[in-house]
Amino acid sequence: MDISRSFRALFVGACIGFLASGPAWAADEDEPTASEMTADLLVARPGGIIVTTLGAAAFLVSLPFTAAGGNVGKAAEQLVVKPARATFVRCLGCTSSGRYQDPDE
Repeated sequence: MDISRSFRALFVGACIGFLASGPAWAADEDEPTASEMTADLLVARPGGIIVTTLGAAAFLVSLPFTAAGGNVGKAAEQLVVKPARATFVRCLGCTSSGRYQDPDE
């Protein structure tokens, strides 16, 4: 196996693990700190883009099988929509998807 392929597989695995473990280490989400925003911008968002892209590729490859099984919508939700929502539709530094809602309002 090529070293660069191994490194890419390790990197993708680490990104998936990092994104999946986000809620476990999350603190109070009402006011994300500057360090949380910076880490989100530099690590989590690029990782999310990678995971969304890989999920879309996996969805396309699995499409004939999911169509035959009748669960195209569920596969699309899990492989594409959820990672895209976590990457693009959440406030900077927040761990849960959705737009930021000020707790004071």
